[in-house]
Amino acid sequence: MSTNEINRFITEIELFKGLGATEIDQVVSAIETRKYMAGEYLFQESGPREAIFMIYEGEVELIKKSPFGAETKLSYFSRFDFLGEGSLTEEAPHSTSARAKHKTTALLLSKTFFAENGPIALKIFSNIARVISRRMRQANARMISSAAQYESGRTRTEHDLLGFREVPYEYYYGIQTLRALENFNISGVQLNFYPVFAESLAMVKLAAAKANHDLGLLSKSLADAIVRACNEIINGKYTFHFVVDMIQGGAGTSTNMNANEVIANRALEILGYQRGQYEFCHPNNHVNLSQSTNDAYPTAIKIALIRSNEKLVEVLTELISSFKIKANEFAHVIKMGRTQLQDAVPMTLGQEFEAYAVMLEEEIARLNQNVQLFLEVNMGGTAIGTGINADPRYSGIVINYLREITGKPIVLATNLVEATQDTGAFIMYSSAVKRLAVKLSKISNDLRLLSSGPRAGFNEINLPPMQPGSTIMPGKVNPVIPEVVNQIAFKVIGNDLTVTMAAEAGQLELNVMEPIIVYSLFESIEMLKNGMNTLNHRCIKGITANEDRCREMVYNSIGLVTALNPVIGYEAATRLAKEALEKNRSVYDLVLEHKLLSQEELNEILDPKNMIAPRIMPKQG
Repeated sequence: MSTNEINRFITEIELFKGLGATEIDQVVSAIETRKYMAGEYLFQESGPREAIFMIYEGEVELIKKSPFGAETKLSYFSRFDFLGEGSLTEEAPHSTSARAKHKTTALLLSKTFFAENGPIALKIFSNIARVISRRMRQANARMISSAAQYESGRTRTEHDLLGFREVPYEYYYGIQTLRALENFNISGVQLNFYPVFAESLAMVKLAAAKANHDLGLLSKSLADAIVRACNEIINGKYTFHFVVDMIQGGAGTSTNMNANEVIANRALEILGYQRGQYEFCHPNNHVNLSQSTNDAYPTAIKIALIRSNEKLVEVLTELISSFKIKANEFAHVIKMGRTQLQDAVPMTLGQEFEAYAVMLEEEIARLNQNVQLFLEVNMGGTAIGTGINADPRYSGIVINYLREITGKPIVLATNLVEATQDTGAFIMYSSAVKRLAVKLSKISNDLRLLSSGPRAGFNEINLPPMQPGSTIMPGKVNPVIPEVVNQIAFKVIGNDLTVTMAAEAGQLELNVMEPIIVYSLFESIEMLKNGMNTLNHRCIKGITANEDRCREMVYNSIGLVTALNPVIGYEAATRLAKEALEKNRSVYDLVLEHKLLSQEELNEILDPKNMIAPRIMPKQG
């Protein structure tokens, strides 16, 4: 690569705006060219910050890993994009990783250049400050919009029913999304908080474009451009441009138009036009062809929930596995079972944890059963289910494409008018999500009780200590992980009530409250996934048993008399229990003292292995 090529290239990059020709030459002389193969890292999370990376050709994905190893793709960078500029202002290590998605050439400018060239550094720092300021304006609760990185002040004029507006040129969304941003600053949670939703919207638009092309309603070039734009979104690109608040009026129209506009503007680029030149690819006329919000939006919701359920079940399965491992580990630990918080009969700690595993295994079946309801969709019903403005062949064709794209056995509802207004599937699935939350909360209650103490409580198990528990009581460690799972369950239960009320609020041919249904379900799933991951990795896997304490409580418990019932009779066992309680004596000692059984007989009856499972009983009478 020649010096002139590098010179022309970096003058197009915002970081170097305002530099004179001599200063640009100094920058060019310090640049290093590196080539990366697909999958090779430019830099890695927690690694040292050493340089700015400018993408000359190829594509780079920015990723971040969760504490449990799950990988999230945050953004994509291509020609003229830059990353790693934090190396100039921070000594902290990289908080993300950058990986070449394809064969990539990058230009590197080392941080040492800035230490040696103060005047140039000041100009570049000024540009960086503007970039960071724009990024912060676009921040939401979870991530930052990469689209904001290149806001130049350039705009494009768009119009709709209400008039004309200036839309920032860099954004793929258009005027209707801009209005929605202004109207619905409600929760602070944008559509891009749930990438699976944006991707599922693109799947619906992709299927529609293919069906419309098959029907001769879209030209091949236009359909191909829309298909390519949709596939890019499905693969994780441009999801940051899905910016409408999850809670919105209009029955999801703003969400649908956000998708239509992003896809249309990306398709325009693919076709060689400028964003906003809607005469060549229009959000409504082409991307939304044969559709209404009232069929495209709920279909995308259902596909997104099916896909989200898969991840929820995956996390749940991992938690169940950990409970089973603990059940085996604690199979030999004898302890006292309790009913109504009173001593009942002996069991093993392994049996207790095995019960938790089975309890949660049932929820896999319930979730997977209820999520099947989402396979029925109303595509082709358009506005109210009558199919106005859709070809009579469209429904069958688009359903086939949806099956192909999603890999799911999606079917067309038998009555589209009914399907357009009915939200019963959301009620059913929400109830299954709530049921899982309730069971997790019950288990968390148990974990808090069993670990209570350590001196004045049950103290049968030890939860891994996560953090100091008090600002005034030294040495106190609280069961913070089960506590947070309890709180997640309370929120999920509340979200289920919201879903119920929103479903009930439907009127005539449409339920306009679907946005709050969607938000409630996605929020519940997200919190449960995170909560179960946290419970699994930060609690269950680290639990240990206090075997001596468990054994001591068994042998000192009045509940042992239950095992004597079949031998000495209920009345004698009752008198024994009463005397043991009043005199603070052990049942074992009193049986021998009253010569009710020999020591050998008593030891056999009270052997732990004979008390934790059914056994042959002596004949009565």
